[in-house]
Amino acid sequence: MEPNTGVTSEDVAGVDEAKQDFQEIVESLLDYQDERGREEILKVHNNNKKLDKDVSLSAIAMRNLGFSGADLANLMNEVAILSGRGGKYKITMKEVDDSIDGIVAGMEGTKMTDGKSRIQVAYHEIGHAVSVTLTPGHDPVQKVTLVLIGQAQGLTWFIPGEDPFLISKKQLFARIVGGLRGRAVKEVIFGETEITTRAFEDLQQITQIARKMVTMFGMSEIGLWALTDPAVQSSDVVLRMLARNSMSEKLAEDVDNSVRQIIEAAYEIAKNHIRNNCDAVDKLVDVLLDKETLSGDKFRASYLARIH
Repeated sequence: MEPNTGVTSEDVAGVDEAKQDFQEIVESLLDYQDERGREEILKVHNNNKKLDKDVSLSAIAMRNLGFSGADLANLMNEVAILSGRGGKYKITMKEVDDSIDGIVAGMEGTKMTDGKSRIQVAYHEIGHAVSVTLTPGHDPVQKVTLVLIGQAQGLTWFIPGEDPFLISKKQLFARIVGGLRGRAVKEVIFGETEITTRAFEDLQQITQIARKMVTMFGMSEIGLWALTDPAVQSSDVVLRMLARNSMSEKLAEDVDNSVRQIIEAAYEIAKNHIRNNCDAVDKLVDVLLDKETLSGDKFRASYLARIH
């Protein structure tokens, strides 16, 4: 029996030509700005790597908005290199976190120069950070920045929870509230007519979460149902309509209503967070416009100083 060598040089060096061709095909078909697409790309690049139980590809995908397929491939190669250097048997979140910090630092540097866009992005990110800070169950803010990262115009990072695989109803609802913060900021601060297309990915993600709460996790008034047909769980209206023959018309209607009720309740909470903290949001936006990047600790200290 051959000894187990853990993370090998082959992991670091890459893959053969055939697999590389396959990866390029996968990456050409996926939307890199979609969280699900990023997770699928990560799965491809982690096919031959040993991951510790604390490593969640879903959590990594959620944190890396703006990363292209090439960026994600580079990330996982860096992770494998760090693990190999440390003589570790499996890749842990420590290597992932260190690699993300290093890559993001390398991607940073371009500043937003358009005044109106810069202000709107600042409100978007500060609104996000304030809203999730006030929402029980959400991961704490790690960093808020206006610096362009890859394809993203401004970002808010979070410190992942202790166990990314056991997510409570409270945590899922908190993610929906957080995902609606951008639209809430636009409506409350700038008015409904100033709502932009920036939140499209957030809307896709929160709809997927709400639908899974209803159809997979039994977290709605419908009850303990597990509707496992992928089409039923899809955020695509056409696919859901085609799947209606697998359930009663009344049940299909109840599913859609429950998803809508979860999202609408979360949106009211997100808007109230902004309405009740307008002064603090305005002042924090000024700080972010001046500093361009705030650590999580700096953000929380600044926020607390402005509400007391």
